[in-house]
Amino acid sequence: MFVENNSFDMIFMIVFFIIAGTFLFMIVNGISKWHRNNQSPRLTVKAKVVSKRMDVSSHLHGDNMMAHSTTFYYVTFEVKSGNRLEFALKGNDYGMLAENDVGELTFQGTRYISFVREKMD
Repeated sequence: MFVENNSFDMIFMIVFFIIAGTFLFMIVNGISKWHRNNQSPRLTVKAKVVSKRMDVSSHLHGDNMMAHSTTFYYVTFEVKSGNRLEFALKGNDYGMLAENDVGELTFQGTRYISFVREKMD
């Protein structure tokens, strides 16, 4: 009986450290990305919206199967050099953009700041 309890304790500790390590890694990774973005220059370049996409994830909660969904919005811009940059946007910013829009994209590292559409004559 002593051996079984010791095995359970060891497995519990391993699982605990794996979960704690994962959370710690996610926190450190998020802070590191935030810091890199803050250290990057804020750039404004001429760009074209080449694609938009949404990623919807659904979650079921509890025994009564309450559903909850979250939507993430992404826009890909093409700059003059031909390089493409994809940014995560808020829903209201995403909704204001259309494919083939041309204008001034402002970003800092991997952080989207704004897009000002050129006026059409």
